[in-house]
Parts: sequence; structure tokens; C-alpha cells
Amino acid sequence: MKVLVTGGCGFIGSNVVDAYVDEGYDVAVVDNLSMGKKENINPKAQLYVCDICKEEVEEVFIKERPDIVNHHAAQISVPFSVQDPLFDAEINIKGIIRLLMLAIKYKVKKFIFSSTGGAIYGEADIVPTKEDYVPEPASPYAISKLSSEKYIKFFFNQYGLDYTILRYSNVYGPRQIPHGEAGVVAIFTEKLINGIHPTLNHFPDAPQGMIRDYCYVKDVAHANIIATKNKKTGIFNIGTGKGTTTIVLYKEIVRILREKGVFIPQAFDEPIRAMARPGDIKVSTLNVEKAEKELAWIATYDIRKGLSETIDWYLKK
Repeated sequence: MKVLVTGGCGFIGSNVVDAYVDEGYDVAVVDNLSMGKKENINPKAQLYVCDICKEEVEEVFIKERPDIVNHHAAQISVPFSVQDPLFDAEINIKGIIRLLMLAIKYKVKKFIFSSTGGAIYGEADIVPTKEDYVPEPASPYAISKLSSEKYIKFFFNQYGLDYTILRYSNVYGPRQIPHGEAGVVAIFTEKLINGIHPTLNHFPDAPQGMIRDYCYVKDVAHANIIATKNKKTGIFNIGTGKGTTTIVLYKEIVRILREKGVFIPQAFDEPIRAMARPGDIKVSTLNVEKAEKELAWIATYDIRKGLSETIDWYLKK
């Protein structure tokens, strides 16, 4: 079976590609390398350096004729989407419309979309939050993801294009860059390794930082494999269901780095403090019962195990 992964040189996308290759799928990757890195590409995958927002991407569909499209290419920064919502929409909304139209034209069997559970629900008053909670997106990034979901449902109703939407919590792991939703893991780790005192952003009434559901990228990649094999159509939260404050995350990274022999000054035991950024929300954790029941998927990595593997990767790099 042929799978086309957009954004397959990026953090999550490249891990998803690796999982597909390990499962024996024939994989093609589309990435314009604006955020992704060529070094992330699996050697068994075919890379096409092109932009999903441009007509040239149709040539990939003509040549590869994919059975599955797994869409991970995106503008991924919440703060940047606040600064430039038009650019965010140009990539995240217009890009997916082009892909959906091509999926219909070239008879793709299923469309898998990486959405956001970490941002789409906004400041939910029910946490962990279920899929049927009415989204209140607090940033253009989250708005574009919700809009993309609506377009996918339209193409399903209009043309019968099967789909699975995976609403990720805050994903972290090897190959992460500091610009995405869970970029704080990459930011803290890289700064501490390089002897730079990290900053913790928080709301005035929440000095411990924001609460997030951190899910390890290998668990997320496995969810994509299940979504590809499964006949289920719908939206599924992908996370751990557990919340971690930013300060707990920070101290755990410091602890693991010291255990692995990295010198961290005592002055770094506490991070520098700064106010929350535009688009930030206080609490985001996901109820994942639907994925557990209907997809037979469950996160297998706890935060300590996932951070340890992530830090190993940064230290080797």
C-alpha cells in the first residue's frame, strides 16, 4: 500500500514515516524543507521537495498514486499565527483544500489529518476534554486546524473520502524543534545542554506554569499506523489524559540531564519567569477513552521514559 506523508521531514511527520516504513508500507514524502530537515528523511522513503500550496504537488499524485494521504505539513507555531494569521491560513487552510481536491481527483482511499487537541478546545471548562466538547480555539493556528477538520468532513459528505482526524495533545520527542505546540521540551533541553538559563512562561495566577498533556512521539506515530489500518472514520484525541505543569516538566528535564552527566548550575534549579504569550491557554489535557475503545490505542510512554529517550537523542546530536 502506498502512503503519501506531507511534512514527512518534520518532527512528527518523520517519526510517522519511520513507523510506516517499519510496517512495510511504500512511503512517499512531500516537504518543502522550510521547517523539516532533509536529514530526518527515512532512506527507504521517496522524498519530493515541493510545496503543498503550489500546483507542483499534483505531479507527486500523478507519479505516486497514493492509497493513503497522511497530512502533517503545517505552520505549527501558535505565537507566530497570532502575529501573522494570514500566513497561517495560506498554509494550513489553502494547503489542505488543495490536497483534498487532489485526493478526490486521484482516488485516494483515506485521508489522515494531524489536528490539535492541545489548542483546538481553547480554555475548556471540562478537563480532560472529550472530542464532543465544542471547540473554542484561542489562536489563528487552532482556528485553521478546526477549519481544516470542517473541510475534511465536507469532502467526506460530498465525495465519500474516508478520513481519520487525530487531535494530538502536546507531542514531544526526538527531532523536535522549538517552534511547535510542545516546543517547550526542545527549548528547555537545548538551552540547558548549552548552559543557557531557560525561561518559564506563565499566567500571573499560575506561577507553576501551564498544564499540558505531553505525549511521546512514538506513541503518536503508532496511532497513525492504527488509523491507517482501521476502518473507523471520525475524530480521536491522542494523548495521555494526564496533565503536567511546566515547572514539573522543567525540573524533570534538569534531573534527567544531571543523571546523564550534564552539568547544570545550581542557579538553574529554578527557571527565569516571564508572562504567558499571546494564544497561550492555562490548561489542556485530553480524554482519550474514545481512541482506547475504538482504535485500541493507548499511550505507552510516561513522561519520565519519554523525556529520557528524548534527551538521549539531543545528547547524541
